[in-house]
Amino acid sequence: MALSTTIKSLQGIMRKDAGVDGDAQRIGQLGWLLFFKIYSDLELEAQIEDPGYVSPIPVGLQWAEWADQDALGKDAPTGDALLDLVENRLFPTFKNLDLDTLSGKTRDRGALLRGVFEDAFNYMKNGTLLRQVINKLNSDIDFNQSKTRHLFGDIYEQILKDLQGAGNAGEFYTPRAATQFAVEMINPQLGETVLDPACGTGGFLTHAYEHLAAQAKTPDELEIAKASIHGVEKKSLPHLLCVTNMMIHGIEVPTNIRHDNTLARPLRDYGKADQVEVVLTNPPFGGTEEDGIESNFPSEFRTRETADLFLVLVMELLADGGRAAIVLPDGTLFGDGIKERIKRKLLSECNLHTIVRLPKGVFAPYTPIKTNILFFSKGQPTTDVWYYEHPYPPGYKSYSKTRPMRIEEFEPEKAWWTNRRENERAWCVSVEEVAAADYNLDISNPNTSIETHEDPDLLLASYLHENENVRNAQDALKAILAKSLEAE
Repeated sequence: MALSTTIKSLQGIMRKDAGVDGDAQRIGQLGWLLFFKIYSDLELEAQIEDPGYVSPIPVGLQWAEWADQDALGKDAPTGDALLDLVENRLFPTFKNLDLDTLSGKTRDRGALLRGVFEDAFNYMKNGTLLRQVINKLNSDIDFNQSKTRHLFGDIYEQILKDLQGAGNAGEFYTPRAATQFAVEMINPQLGETVLDPACGTGGFLTHAYEHLAAQAKTPDELEIAKASIHGVEKKSLPHLLCVTNMMIHGIEVPTNIRHDNTLARPLRDYGKADQVEVVLTNPPFGGTEEDGIESNFPSEFRTRETADLFLVLVMELLADGGRAAIVLPDGTLFGDGIKERIKRKLLSECNLHTIVRLPKGVFAPYTPIKTNILFFSKGQPTTDVWYYEHPYPPGYKSYSKTRPMRIEEFEPEKAWWTNRRENERAWCVSVEEVAAADYNLDISNPNTSIETHEDPDLLLASYLHENENVRNAQDALKAILAKSLEAE
């Protein structure tokens, strides 16, 4: 059976379970099961490569000891017995795995296991249906078969795309074409550290690893490529999916993918040891951070808008000479106040050499807001900003699940990248012009004759931005009044 059919069949079984509510929970349920199945298949490889290897999984909880009905026969638990094993033994054991008793590769794999299960959850409440899901995984997916492994990367990509229709979970998926293009233009080199501080399901990181792995000529160099990939994701579902994504793409023990919030650490605490050569990221935008996060940043950059905070963080995390590609909404380009101060810092400390303006619909249905990929390097100030307006393919009015963005669309940008000239899609603006416009980077294409009306989504983004400015002013006023009352 085709893997795509298997995934649809698994989701169909889960729809019958009263405990699984909606696409996001189905993906979460499928996520931990796929992770543990693939983890267990890779454990078999580790034991073959190193006969002395000891698994961190306690006896009785190995996948083959409870999940493999073909081997266990009538002894395979199902119904209430299976639910009891999963919820009262497996999950508590993995969440509380004692790493101090482990060492070497066993400890590394144990840390990965505990990190994934810390916030994972078994949504299924019908043990018979859970057994059906597990049996189908066993019969249709053998990750140790090279043919299955090759195909599974594409199938997993489809699972991640399904997140776009899973409510707010859609924020975790960046179109594959956009991530591939950004990686190719940044061109990470073997030996450089690549970081995504808001890595979601790992789209940027999988392409970055493939780019580095293609440069490796020896097994040792391949290990360097694997160790060069670093990511941080604060939400449990995309973290679980990202870790599994890394394993599928060849990083067997992706312990450098941390479940954390990079914004929760004060900016002043980041030092040279934290800096990297390459940052690739699409931070969440259109939302706000929890109260208090902004206090981790200098007063002139304090905002609860996540995308703005990440732009400041990325500048801090880049080493001198380091390169970054970051996806940001139009609101960052035209915003004033705190946004203006952030852009002033960006242009003075970094060379913002290119902004690729993406059309509407790239992130639909999660958001219709237009986005941009900003490319910059740290250490030299900006002199000129080049813009490239990415068009829809001929016949397209928007993107959709059936008509997604494709990497072939970026061929004109790639050809233009190293031989830059103004044309109907590309134009250049000096930093003096940007400064004279109060650091507004939302500069329209001067080489098009098409008349346009103001985009309603831009108007809404501008309105929300002005509301944020009002909230910030109110917060500042409250703080001043509070200090005055304390003085009295």
